[in-house]
Amino acid sequence: MTFPYKSVLVLALTAFLAACAGPGTGSSSGRDYWGHRPGPKNFKTVIIDAGHGGKDSGAVSRWTRQKEKDLTLDTAKRIRRELGTDFKTILMRDDDQFIELDERVAQATRRGDAILVSVHYNSGPSHVRGPETYYWRVDSHGLAVRLHRAMNAVSPAESANRGLVRRRLRLTRNPQIPCVLVEGGYLSHSAESKLIQNAAYRQRLAEAIAGAIRAQSALGDAGTGPLPPPLYEPLSRPTDTAE
Repeated sequence: MTFPYKSVLVLALTAFLAACAGPGTGSSSGRDYWGHRPGPKNFKTVIIDAGHGGKDSGAVSRWTRQKEKDLTLDTAKRIRRELGTDFKTILMRDDDQFIELDERVAQATRRGDAILVSVHYNSGPSHVRGPETYYWRVDSHGLAVRLHRAMNAVSPAESANRGLVRRRLRLTRNPQIPCVLVEGGYLSHSAESKLIQNAAYRQRLAEAIAGAIRAQSALGDAGTGPLPPPLYEPLSRPTDTAE
């Protein structure tokens, strides 16, 4: 029995994808290797990852001397408080400890039916300001749109930032659950850095992020626009880009 050439290619691709996904990565567990499916709805577990920590301070504001690792932890704890008891909220770290990016990915993937939001603050040219949001997986698009809209509604001004970006990072590509990385603003911008220093502003950001998470759980992708096309790219590695 012979197969047409195209059929052989389809069968080979199907086998490859199945091998990549591995056991226990179907939709019933909330996991999927590629994430090429609609975004999550009715989820009850939220993993909040405070970026950096320990020996990795992240960005440091030249204006306020505050460290990104401290600001992200403060914001993550505020998000947890805002989500309250409606969700099982897990902090990737709840103190000043260093966790390797690949370990963060592994911890997120082990949770199964959950979402991951990694919280950061940015640094760059002194004229750039405003929130940025990064995603890669198709099933992360709706959540990313909601998070970005929510942060923009809180931010008083934006200038030259990248906005909503589809970018292959270890915390947007590698977890087998919907995952989004948010940048709450630029510590390298004088006015925005001083704004981020204000606890009341970080509280408003936390409320906005929690509200976006609630909306995604209640509505799924409704109102967030068409899903992006699938992309078949390898896992992100440390040598790909600075993270």
